[in-house]
Amino acid sequence: MKKNMKKVNWLLALLLLIAAMFADISLAEDVKPVEKPTGELAVSALSSYIWRGQELTRSSVVIQPSATIGYKGFSFNVWGNLDTKPYSALAANYGGKYTETDYTLSYSKKLGILQVTPGYIYYALGAPNISAAVPLDSQEVFLTLGLDTILSPTLTAYKEIDHYHQWYFLLGVSHTFALHEKVGLKLAATASYLKSEYEGTYARYDTNSLATSDKYNNFHDGTVSISLPVAITKSLTVTPTASYVFPLCDDAKYEMKGRGLQGASSPSDRNSSFAYGGITLSFAF
Repeated sequence: MKKNMKKVNWLLALLLLIAAMFADISLAEDVKPVEKPTGELAVSALSSYIWRGQELTRSSVVIQPSATIGYKGFSFNVWGNLDTKPYSALAANYGGKYTETDYTLSYSKKLGILQVTPGYIYYALGAPNISAAVPLDSQEVFLTLGLDTILSPTLTAYKEIDHYHQWYFLLGVSHTFALHEKVGLKLAATASYLKSEYEGTYARYDTNSLATSDKYNNFHDGTVSISLPVAITKSLTVTPTASYVFPLCDDAKYEMKGRGLQGASSPSDRNSSFAYGGITLSFAF
């Protein structure tokens, strides 16, 4: 009888051990890894600052720091621009000027191969130099649709909702070739369309690159760029880059000249295309 009881006890112990093991496995399968916030700190040194085809600096190195934090699809970014030598058509010797700080809040959701990202941007703008007037700040809402397929195409619609009254549509494609386990070659291109809702801030320019009383409504700037991201460590990346910006139509050419900084006697003698480059240092965590 005692031997039978011992066998029963051993059997019960073995069953309890097996049950405990399966319970642990089940719990391990149910427990999902804790999602942690991600972040990135970056700084770029570039030979010029060209924004949507507009020449915002000239003959000056710009320093552009950036900080991003992301969590569960949400992302918040702060980006800035320091013009180390503001341009003057009269050859005035201006000191370095912090001209812009942008705050971007977005949320990204993956739906199959489709990536949907709505967001909001606040542009805090400063005077281009100490003698110039401070421009009005700007606010935009945007929606980006991206496809996880060949060339990674994206289409973004930006709507200015504060002072500058315009729509800006941007189509982009890119591809990165792996040259080495730590070195890539990224090729990218964009094309844009600008639709103004107020001629006072986004006018159509005539053949002399002078603003008219009509609103701008046409294709705008295109960009091609090449970069070489090099992973120094798992978190640290150095990326040399070069870009070329050009008008996509005559209306864009006249407007980009009219808004340019070159101190030519006639706006039509200014540049309508721009080449610039530099290097970016980024640290992900």
